[in-house]
Amino acid sequence: MIELLKQFFILGCMSFGGPAAHIGYFERIFVKEKQWLSAETFASGLAISQFLPGPGSSQLGMYIGYQRAGYWGALGAFIAFTLPSFALLTAAAMFSSNDTAGWISTLISAAKLLAVVVVIDATISMGRKFIHSFTTAVIAIVTTVWLLVSPSGVVYQVLPILLAGMIGAIGFKQTSIQAASISMAHAQRRSGIILSLFGFLLTVPWLFNNVLPVQVFNLFYQAGSFVFGGGHVVLPLLEPIVADVVTDSALIEGYAAAQLVPGPMFTMASYLGATVEGLSPIWGSIIATVAIFLPGALLMFGVLPVWEAVKSQPRLAGAIIMINASVVGLLAAALYQPVWVSAYSQWTDLIPIAVGLVALIKWRLSVFWVLLMMIGYQWFF
Repeated sequence: MIELLKQFFILGCMSFGGPAAHIGYFERIFVKEKQWLSAETFASGLAISQFLPGPGSSQLGMYIGYQRAGYWGALGAFIAFTLPSFALLTAAAMFSSNDTAGWISTLISAAKLLAVVVVIDATISMGRKFIHSFTTAVIAIVTTVWLLVSPSGVVYQVLPILLAGMIGAIGFKQTSIQAASISMAHAQRRSGIILSLFGFLLTVPWLFNNVLPVQVFNLFYQAGSFVFGGGHVVLPLLEPIVADVVTDSALIEGYAAAQLVPGPMFTMASYLGATVEGLSPIWGSIIATVAIFLPGALLMFGVLPVWEAVKSQPRLAGAIIMINASVVGLLAAALYQPVWVSAYSQWTDLIPIAVGLVALIKWRLSVFWVLLMMIGYQWFF
């Protein structure tokens, strides 16, 4: 458990680049280096996180923590990964300043280049694992192209994964799959309890909405329940929901501040909660942060028991194969937009990216040393 907290805290301190980069970091550390879970299990968690509202990378982190140490592991992973950005954004709201030091800009630029390297590595690694036939290659390519040319939105993101699963279920049935470790009846019972709690928290707080802390919890819980996509999608979808307790100025400032810190973009709620008038900054930040992340966690662990039971059905083995291939395409699309688009500015950036890939893949250096390399490049060039 201590090692789990340590690894997620380190990632929380250095995971710039948004959800796509976080996926790459998770795959590198927990699948390749630590081998805490298989590539198949990782892809399964990634697929679930794409279907649900909430912060996808944080949901994936909680899923990894759960696979490692149960529900306490999920909670520990969430706290450790979120704590750095929570603390930084809460402090930023309390002691806001327009001063952005040059070294901060250097660090962010270096972290963006590192994100390119890490996501390329993750895409190659998952591609080698899951692209093993002409059909899986086509599924991955079509998913990538679709996500790059289609409008943004959760429907367009989920559609290729759903279609891939349908194709796999119909045409690629297998029988050699591990037996279900959880019965459907037991899975439905666990899911029912967790999803009932999700619904309870979505409706009951309205009865006490005249109490400011409850109102803040209610508004941010709604935001976490209905915001799909995470990352930069948060701002336009969050604005109408929290307008009653957060000013437009604070919303823009919180969004800008969230660009400057590592970790999940959803922690902009930490900044916004700290600006609510009538609450102490610390309590406002805690309430808003817990409220916006909680529904995504409940949905993840409400769906997970049934998913684990269903995916172990032999007739759905083909669906899992095709979903995994589609997930590779999803990661490849994310590599270009937003990771590459936000990081690449001039042709000389190709040099540290190429060296970083060699260092990570061939020399097997840790992500930390590659980050130092990127910082050196940005600082001197």
